[in-house]
Amino acid sequence: MKNQMYKAGSQANEDIDVYLDRNQNKSVLRFITCGSVGDGKSTLVGRLLYESKMLFQDQLTQLEEDSKKLGTRGQDIDFALLVDGLSAQRDQGITIDVTYHFFATQKRRFIVADTPGHEQYTRNMITGASTAQLAVIVIDACKGVLEQSRRHIYLCHLLGIRNIVLAVNKMDLIGYDQSVFEAIVSDYTEFATIVGISEHIAIPISGFRGDNIVACSDSMAWYTGLPLLAHLEALELEHRSGMPQDFCMPVQWINSPHSGFRGFSGRIASGTIEPGDEVRILPSARTSKVDRIVTFDGDLNKASAGQSITLTLNEEVDCSRGQIITAAAPPLEVADQFEITLIWMDEKALLPGRSYYLKIGTQMVSASLAEPKYQVNVNTLGHTATKTLELNEIGVTTLTTERPIPFAPFAKNRTLGGFILIDKMTNATVGAGLIKFALRRAQNIHWQPTDVTRDHRAQLKKQKAIVLWMTGLSGSGKSTIANAVELKLTQINRHTFLLDGDNVRHGLNKDLGFTEADRIENIRRVGEVAKLMTDAGLIVITAFISPFKSEREMVRNMMEDGEFIEVFIDAPLSAVEKRDVKGLYAKARAGQLANFTGIDSPYEAPENPEIRIDTTQTTIDEAAQIIFEAILKFGN
Repeated sequence: MKNQMYKAGSQANEDIDVYLDRNQNKSVLRFITCGSVGDGKSTLVGRLLYESKMLFQDQLTQLEEDSKKLGTRGQDIDFALLVDGLSAQRDQGITIDVTYHFFATQKRRFIVADTPGHEQYTRNMITGASTAQLAVIVIDACKGVLEQSRRHIYLCHLLGIRNIVLAVNKMDLIGYDQSVFEAIVSDYTEFATIVGISEHIAIPISGFRGDNIVACSDSMAWYTGLPLLAHLEALELEHRSGMPQDFCMPVQWINSPHSGFRGFSGRIASGTIEPGDEVRILPSARTSKVDRIVTFDGDLNKASAGQSITLTLNEEVDCSRGQIITAAAPPLEVADQFEITLIWMDEKALLPGRSYYLKIGTQMVSASLAEPKYQVNVNTLGHTATKTLELNEIGVTTLTTERPIPFAPFAKNRTLGGFILIDKMTNATVGAGLIKFALRRAQNIHWQPTDVTRDHRAQLKKQKAIVLWMTGLSGSGKSTIANAVELKLTQINRHTFLLDGDNVRHGLNKDLGFTEADRIENIRRVGEVAKLMTDAGLIVITAFISPFKSEREMVRNMMEDGEFIEVFIDAPLSAVEKRDVKGLYAKARAGQLANFTGIDSPYEAPENPEIRIDTTQTTIDEAAQIIFEAILKFGN
């Protein structure tokens, strides 16, 4: 008898162990709920959490009862279930951020991103969709498919989500009318076909009452498909169509060789890797072989996409954070100009030409955008001509990075084809983009090395090439001081060139106006010219209002370290208005000049310039002498 009890108890423990192991090793489905405001997304998520908890708890209770009957000790069983934010959302009436919830059933574990429906929070929806494998598009049966519904449908497809579930919610409020459901599905299907969505599942539900969530509803006997949770459990998780299987890992961390261990850590974006495999470091294109695959739990014989690992190589190679380790063949493309689809996420409109930080994978580079080729109408998917993009607008444009970067089209690799843009001044994320392809001109144009270097040209002139960048309000004295400084430098045989704002607009920049976008392009062009002149070994003196910090920083980044000297010609608006040598302030005040700096266009004063001159306290000659002496200290 005791032996039988022992065997029975052992069997119960074994069953629990099998159960625990199965739960630990279940597949994970990441999905997003999205749709327009008030369509019932959070209610649906709450219902899924509640129903899955009940199903899971029933199974745990049965196991515990079996264990008690056999005289064994119950085991603690952890399951991931997080129900936070729902009550706050109900109190506020809206979901204002992405809320992630975790739950599990007998067959699978789930991570659901509950995203906001308001148009101004589209950026949050994009965040949730960026890692999702499936999207549940929630439509209010009382309202049908709305503009924001279409926007979310389009964005889900654009972001590479190929598994779509159309959940027509609040069916109880329309008396479970089949004809209304079919009309909504028809409307959705028409739009989805235009978008390029070829397959979808439509399920009539009531998140509030639980119809067709876990079990098929008696109130909708006309629906013969699976309930929502069963469909989520049954979905086969496969690699996205077109996803390359070649190994690729952006490098996130380098272990210092001083510790006696040099490894390259990161999360595998695609493919598999084994010791002995040949790999390539990009963008340098240096090759090596994998020595070990190191993890916290020990070395691996093989690692696959999604795993975080550390690679050691069989020889020393130059590799740093942001670079990419890939299979040696075929290599990733490397380019610095791309055609992209851009989703603008900032309340301030896109400014073509402005320099932003671009984060792609673990790489961070400076980048700028051209004027959009067109904007996408989310209702018709038609193309509209535009010069910029406003909040939540989607368009196609050209992206240029400061240096070539390894990449893959987003359709093939989310990690190396998707990116965000960050404002350099505020560190706010202003846009999200998808690389379509590299521009052919970027691949066909190569830098031609020359035997005579910029250092050699400067040595011939017996000076150090620098850019003296004078900025300040109109009438502050920039041009006059710049002229006096150049005269002093030529008197000691220095080779100089003065770039003046008004003079440049007579030729190189005669096609530009004074809008914010034109001012940015004006400074970008001047920066490029100044860079060429420093390559020639010249001391370049500029006199431009250059009102925006971003563009002054952009020019600084074009130059070699120590070659950019910012000179703030500081005079308050009241002082320059009194001078008003050209009569411009009077015209601006009278409304005859639009976009005039200091009146109806902002001036962002330098915070830490190398030199500051207060022209209300300093004469022209004194200012020129201060700057002249500073230039000599910089090595001239």
